[in-house]
Amino acid sequence: MSLVRPCPCCSGEAYDACCGPLHRGTAQAATPEQLMRSRFAAYALGDVDHVFRTWHPRTRPDDLSPDPRLTWTRLEVLDATGDEVEFRAHYETSAGPGVLHERSVFERRGGRWVYVSAVD
Repeated sequence: MSLVRPCPCCSGEAYDACCGPLHRGTAQAATPEQLMRSRFAAYALGDVDHVFRTWHPRTRPDDLSPDPRLTWTRLEVLDATGDEVEFRAHYETSAGPGVLHERSVFERRGGRWVYVSAVD
């Protein structure tokens, strides 16, 4: 039985029609933006396995343990051009709200999009 709930990536779609298939491995991201959204949703849901699988092995950290004091609340995609996505990821902590603003670069590896790093 699937749940009809909004996707945490803020696409406006239901989770099972948006990032759910990517998290379950039944679909692959067609674009860097779609992968970015699935990674945000994975962080929001605590799906560290998806984050690990979609991070380029050359740049992936050894420890991907999520911060239990941080709750990801909203994603704004500002620009998606070529292999880069600029976004604002909103979060809450006991100290109050915060925003991570980043431009990320993605790469095709083995026919799949993977996250490489933030652009300086």
